[in-house]
Amino acid sequence: MTDLQPHRFRSRDGWELVYRELGAGRPLVLIHGFFSSAVETWVRPGHAARLADLGYRVLMPDLRGHGDSARPHDASAYPPDVTADDGLALVGHLGLTAYDLGGYSLGARTTVRMLARGATPERVVVAGQGLREIVGDSGGGAAWFRRVLTNLGTFPRGTPEWRAEEYMRSLGGDPVALLRVLDTAMPTPRPILARILIPALVLAGRGDVRDALALAECLPHARYAAVPGNHVTALAHPEFGVAIADFLGPGGAVPEGPPGGLRSPGPPPNAG
Repeated sequence: MTDLQPHRFRSRDGWELVYRELGAGRPLVLIHGFFSSAVETWVRPGHAARLADLGYRVLMPDLRGHGDSARPHDASAYPPDVTADDGLALVGHLGLTAYDLGGYSLGARTTVRMLARGATPERVVVAGQGLREIVGDSGGGAAWFRRVLTNLGTFPRGTPEWRAEEYMRSLGGDPVALLRVLDTAMPTPRPILARILIPALVLAGRGDVRDALALAECLPHARYAAVPGNHVTALAHPEFGVAIADFLGPGGAVPEGPPGGLRSPGPPPNAG
């Protein structure tokens, strides 16, 4: 199952990006986290298969700088909000109209940025992130990763930094490209979150310190769910995929709810 055929498309600025898909039915775009890939986040733990069995066409891109997608080193290839650009490019490439969208960690931030930029899925999953990360007040998360990537090979065995480096190396990560990705982050201010009407699931591991409940409280039509594990291990638990499946339901069913998008027409201020 982990050897799904890669499909290729072009970013808006011409780079070759990759996505994988599993299942047939209602489109569901799922975006992986930092250091990771579509296969590692969604396929290997079995979450994609669970959702495909529910009647979803699960579409999973590798973000720029990750997996099998392009990994340019030039800073010009990493403008602000580029992961959202690439997510929107995939939606456009596939011609998606009625679809759902979600992501984990960096993928969750990318999902919210896509909403702020005008994406109109009917439901969203924002997993492994809290309010501070989304609004750009994460207290040094990006700085921690930057320290890891700029000091490779120096961390004592068994430390969190050493484990992060080992994980990156196990996936064949490109430290230069990953550093560039860190520079692309854009905040989504609370007033913009308050105007997102799309039904949402905010999902996090019980041992994850991120303030996910506070994020759910900022989204007008969100529910919060907790699963076993922390930020690193939550994905390994089947309960993670079960929570998403319970929220989305069968692929042919879309629950009635408020209209998608933002409360006012046109791009909101500070949406990037």
